Amino acid sequence: TGLQNQVSGVRAFQPVQKENQMFKKFVNYCKACYDELAHKTTWPTPRELQHSAVIVLTASLVIAVIVFVMDIVFKNLMGVIYPG
Repeated sequence: TGLQNQVSGVRAFQPVQKENQMFKKFVNYCKACYDELAHKTTWPTPRELQHSAVIVLTASLVIAVIVFVMDIVFKNLMGVIYPG
């Protein structure tokens, strides 16, 4: 079949080569990801991480209180507009 493909001008690629190339690309991608995470990323210190967590928690609580107050106000307002 190899000679027939050469004579007819048809190129038949083996799927194994394509899978091998895809596997190499995947491995290279994983290596690049590891390299970036291990060597190029600046990770926060524990103190910075704690500070950021406190900010997020505080903002979440403030937003929750605002939504709660708005809910109470609208509930009472609807009770005045639509009595009964």
